[in-house]
Order: sequence, then C-alpha cells, then structure tokens
Amino acid sequence: MKTLFGKQTNKSAELLKAIAHMPTKSLPVLMNNDFARGLTDAEFMRIAVLLAQKSYDESGCPIGAVIIDNLSRKIVGKGHNTLVQEDHPYNHGETSAIRDAGRIDFSQTTIFTSLSPCDVCATLIYMRGFSRVVVGDITNAAGNELLLQEKGIHVDILEDSQGIELYALFRNEKPEQDLEDWQGLSALNKGPKG
Repeated sequence: MKTLFGKQTNKSAELLKAIAHMPTKSLPVLMNNDFARGLTDAEFMRIAVLLAQKSYDESGCPIGAVIIDNLSRKIVGKGHNTLVQEDHPYNHGETSAIRDAGRIDFSQTTIFTSLSPCDVCATLIYMRGFSRVVVGDITNAAGNELLLQEKGIHVDILEDSQGIELYALFRNEKPEQDLEDWQGLSALNKGPKG
C-alpha cells in the first residue's frame, strides 16, 4: 500500500496535527512503518497535546493521549477528553485512547498522556497492564506517578511546554469545569460550608 509519509518526510507541526486528527484506523494510509519508527517520544507527546488542544477548541477539558506499540511504534489508539462534548463523566484523554485501541494486549504498549492521570485513569492504566506511561504535565497536576511505579509500570516525565500552558489557561478560564472533571458535579454542588 502506498502511503503519504515515509522515512524522509519532514515531521512538521502541520503533519503532527494531521496525525492527531485522522482516525487511528486510517493512519496506515498516512504513514508507513519507517515513518512510525522514526517518531520520537517528544513527537508522540506533541500529538497528545494537539489532541488536548482539539478538546479545548471544542469547549472541553484539554487532555489528550496516544497509545503506541512499543516494538513497531505504530499508534494503536488516541483520544481526548470529552466530558463536555459527549456529556460523559469519565471519558478522559486516557480512557478515550484506550477505548479507541480496543481489545488489545496493552502489556507491550506505551501511553502518552498530556496531563498526569487522575485516579480513574491511573487505575485503568495498571489494570490493563501498560508497560510504560509518559506524562506531559506534572506542573498543573501530579500525584499518581508513584502509584503507577509501585504497580510495576515504567513512568517517564516528558513535560511539554505547550501542553502546560494550555492546561493552565483552561484552569484559569474554567475552574469549575476543571473541578468537575477531577471530582464530579458533587464537588461543585457542595458549595461553601457555613
């Protein structure tokens, strides 16, 4: 099959955005095996951040994730937070990417997440047996990295300045939506104690 992107293709910002927005199942039409093997961890993280930007542009929480096969480095799943867009209380970036990957053996995969995983996402990551997690932002949120390491998952921090700035902007603009994403509507409905 003829693909558009090969080993010699320049990995521009526009190209990474095309990868982020194209359905995962269609990616083999876009890029060949040599191109996938040539993508760096920083480029996979940038794709996760571009997915976070997609969510933000849709008025959602800016969190994105990408799952790759460790050997081939092919993208097997990707997604972004759709709390607002789909009225879905736990479709976070990580859960969306896992759902996109489907029923696969995750033990030989890496998940790149634009923000430190929440409790639900961290639990799902170790329940599904991921071998590695790469976190793009521990500046705005952190906490489950040690838990994942204790469960035997290799954790790398690869902070992406664009993703950090985006989440800080979102948190400043929509603090209530941020709280709802992390703790649910009950956290908002508690109100001030008096």
